[in-house]
Amino acid sequence: MADTIDNQYLTFGIDGDTFGVSVGKVREVLEYIKPTKLPKTADFLKGLINVRDIGIPVVDLRTKFGLPDKEVTQDTAIIVIEIEGAQGQVMIGAIADEVYEVIEIEDEHLEPPPRFGIKIDAQFIQNVGKREEKFIIILDLDRAFSDEESKRLDTVAPPIKA
Repeated sequence: MADTIDNQYLTFGIDGDTFGVSVGKVREVLEYIKPTKLPKTADFLKGLINVRDIGIPVVDLRTKFGLPDKEVTQDTAIIVIEIEGAQGQVMIGAIADEVYEVIEIEDEHLEPPPRFGIKIDAQFIQNVGKREEKFIIILDLDRAFSDEESKRLDTVAPPIKA
């Protein structure tokens, strides 16, 4: 197994499916905090949360992926992730139905995303990983937001300082 984080993914559930995002992009996992709504924002942008005196925009991945809404439960979490915005790196909070664990998936167990038969747009998918007879959809959240959406996120998300 590799000693790097390149093949490590934080796994989480949305709408009964298992997703993963590179641990190199994850800053922290928080219990669900109700975001403060912002006027005139995209449907998927649920508002801001305060994380150590920094306003972090919160996106609802269900809405972004075109999935039906779901009530918040005790398992609902916010994953704070660093993404590439229109003006550079920004932090966002992504709502997940539940968060599982960090796993390692070797390259030989990663496949390109299928072209059809999936619930979300293939442009959001980096790979599909196989682990213990289960499939994990590895997301590329840098590509999940259009240029216009990235610019909107940049206006509410603080830039990450090097």
